Amino acid sequence: MKLRSAAFLLSALMALSGCALFGDDLKRSERPVPPKLLSEMNSRGLSVASPILIRVFKQESELELWKMGRDGRYVLFKTYPICRWSGKLGPKKVDGDRQTPEGFYTIAQRQMNPDSRYYLSFNLGFPNRLEAALGYQGSYLMIHGACSSRGCYAMTDDAAFEIYALAREAFRGGQPAFQVEALPFRMTPANLVLHRNDPNMPFWRNLKEGSDAFELTRREPRVGYCGSRYVFNANNIDDTIDPITPCPALEADAQLTAAVAAKAAKDDAAAAAIVAANPVVPAMSYVDGGMHPAFRAILQDKGPERLSKMTSQKTPVSQPDAALADPYTPDVLARMTAGGASRPGT
Repeated sequence: MKLRSAAFLLSALMALSGCALFGDDLKRSERPVPPKLLSEMNSRGLSVASPILIRVFKQESELELWKMGRDGRYVLFKTYPICRWSGKLGPKKVDGDRQTPEGFYTIAQRQMNPDSRYYLSFNLGFPNRLEAALGYQGSYLMIHGACSSRGCYAMTDDAAFEIYALAREAFRGGQPAFQVEALPFRMTPANLVLHRNDPNMPFWRNLKEGSDAFELTRREPRVGYCGSRYVFNANNIDDTIDPITPCPALEADAQLTAAVAAKAAKDDAAAAAIVAANPVVPAMSYVDGGMHPAFRAILQDKGPERLSKMTSQKTPVSQPDAALADPYTPDVLARMTAGGASRPGT
């Protein structure tokens, strides 16, 4: 498994390397979208200028970039392995806690950073209005290049370029802002079981409501806050509502509300079956963040200097020993359920 993952990543890095080979006369933030990406979009009927949406899965160390199709629904365009994130599973609350944020974030053009010390980046906008109302603190939490994190989601430089370029073109195409859904893990029944005793589970189930709404509709969920929680697709919740104020009776599309509730019930039933078959589940204890298994294989086999050179040329890998202690592997879920962890299709 380790060798296959490493081989996959090496081939991916080789394929990506072309996007870094432009002349020095063109600022990196203005470099054109690589022809390979343009060709892939064209073959799937997607426009380079169409809106984007990003989903981040912390445990799996994966970032999904979605593009809006002609029917107004989002299509999964590409999945990028995350090289490094820091902290543990759970939301960021305290400045300096090394936690990478979890929640729903809106990225406007002003949050894009073409002059990042980590190649290219954009600011997640932490804390959002809910987090600020709850007293959470922190700033400059980014998705950026390199393989080093102190509360950020760190990609390779090449991946950071692709993501930045596609966001840039979406802004130029008229998208006023794009959504980032930063989730602790893929919201599958197996993961609900794996983390069922975690004190963050009520918060994660709240995030799952928005995640489920997206997976059912392939449309960006409308995000609001009340009652110290997220609310999704409620017509009577807007920015005039204090996030801490108890929620009124929510006005939302009855069909979508029923569909989200039905999915939650189905997932809970599947989770109960997994619990019955797995009375003891593995402990998932993070030393300091994680790393995609493919990068971890390279780190273990080749060392941090080689991984640094492959991902950013110069930025050291942050806390490599902690990255090697990341307890997550895809086999964890595969052992718990014969079908493994499901994921949304395209």
